[in-house]
Amino acid sequence: MNIIKNISGINAPIFVSITRSFMKKIPVLLVAALFTGLYSTAQNTDSVQTPSMQSTPVQNPPLQSRTLQTPAVASPAKAVYAEVGGPGIASINFDMRLTKTLDGIGFRAGFGGWSIEKSTVVFVPLGLNYITSKNNRDYFEAGAGGTIVSNSIGDGDGPFQSSFGFLNLGYRKQPAEGGYFFRATLTPVFGKGFFWPYYGGVSFGYTF
Repeated sequence: MNIIKNISGINAPIFVSITRSFMKKIPVLLVAALFTGLYSTAQNTDSVQTPSMQSTPVQNPPLQSRTLQTPAVASPAKAVYAEVGGPGIASINFDMRLTKTLDGIGFRAGFGGWSIEKSTVVFVPLGLNYITSKNNRDYFEAGAGGTIVSNSIGDGDGPFQSSFGFLNLGYRKQPAEGGYFFRATLTPVFGKGFFWPYYGGVSFGYTF
């Protein structure tokens, strides 16, 4: 029972110890996830066949048509995902572009937290992000925002005890045709009494 009370108190040494232990594993997970995404992108590039010497020469299109264009879609790309780590600690999130495109600027909004005995903690991560891709599937993501924290035991100094800010840099797999969504980011967090530069998160969900 004492362990439960310590966890619910957030500022207890047990919670901080567990969180820091998790943080040490995050860089390894992020490197593995980013390497997987980059390898997948390279495989797609290598799979393009080079025309044979006997093929009919291809006419170069006008410069305007050769400019890379972001395909317009009927509605902005959206995703719903669960995130472990990140600015919501353990949260469910909604992500959407702000224009009718697959990439560009967008936003995220989520909800996380827990309730144990008489202690309730709620995290509401809100942020803006920008994503870009060369194949409309594998994206680089950069963003920033803040997490609103509601803590029944009151605010305090230390990790995640009161509202805090965050940045994020990472990779996301978000196919243009929809379906499986994956995301891995380095997410430095900073707030009252703390700054963690090597924090991050991993997300799984569905894009549509």
